[in-house]
Amino acid sequence: MQLFPCPFCGLRNEREFHYMAEPGKTRPDTTGAISAADWAAYLYDTRNEKGRVREIWMHLTCRELFVMERDSVTMEVLGSTTLRAPAGEIAE
Repeated sequence: MQLFPCPFCGLRNEREFHYMAEPGKTRPDTTGAISAADWAAYLYDTRNEKGRVREIWMHLTCRELFVMERDSVTMEVLGSTTLRAPAGEIAE
């Protein structure tokens, strides 16, 4: 069992988490036509980098999304940060 750090709940069992996405991956604009190739690239193409990676995860218990940084070779978790904006930085 591995422990993952939720920025809201602290260290928790890895079974409480779900991988969501690569940071910076932009969903195609669905207001117009999207080719099957572009949609497939969005859904299935991943970087699959070796070494230090940043990934978006969800802690299923508190339902919060956050960025976890880890080493994809050793599986060592290097840290996690919230995706929430600080209270004073929310755009109106």
